[in-house]
Amino acid sequence: MSGFLDPTNLINTFGLIGIMAILFAETGLLVGFFLPGDSLLFTAGLLAAGGLIAPLWVLLLLLPVAAIAGNLVGYWIGRKAGPAVFNRPDSRLFKAEYVERSQAFFDRNGARTIVLARFVPVVRTFATVMAGASRMDLRRYAVYSVIGGIAWAAGVTLLGFWLGQVALVRDHVELFILGIVALSLVPVAVEFLRARSDRRVRS
Repeated sequence: MSGFLDPTNLINTFGLIGIMAILFAETGLLVGFFLPGDSLLFTAGLLAAGGLIAPLWVLLLLLPVAAIAGNLVGYWIGRKAGPAVFNRPDSRLFKAEYVERSQAFFDRNGARTIVLARFVPVVRTFATVMAGASRMDLRRYAVYSVIGGIAWAAGVTLLGFWLGQVALVRDHVELFILGIVALSLVPVAVEFLRARSDRRVRS
């Protein structure tokens, strides 16, 4: 990944506050679905292992908070705006297929979606708003959101930290980041194939 959305570039430019803002946007604001949350967390862990960013304990405390806060705001947006928030024409960034993919994931996994969707790019952005629009019980939603936020933000950061202490990874950071990005796209491809298969069955 290169350019403005390169994780290392984002971290070097905006620091810890920037990472938190990006996680908040990706997990709570519809416009943030294209942001590189997985690779950003992984890179933050790598840099923490090398002492190039805040200490690991700070990341493990603040990054889940940002992810959970984003989820709660996304829920509020969905609850206030309702289904109308998804009834938008396609544009360069917003596609109806994103909503359809998220709805299929939500229908299949129920409340567990709030936890599982954390690990699925694009779906994690739309599922949280969808939970609010469908009037999921707030207390139940908050519990799943906290579990998912900690598992995702802390888990991926720890993975980067541990691997960052391996010489092979440390010497080839960009290749491993690209690998993480590729792996993060696998669930998206699976959901796309499932959705296409479902459409063929219905037709």
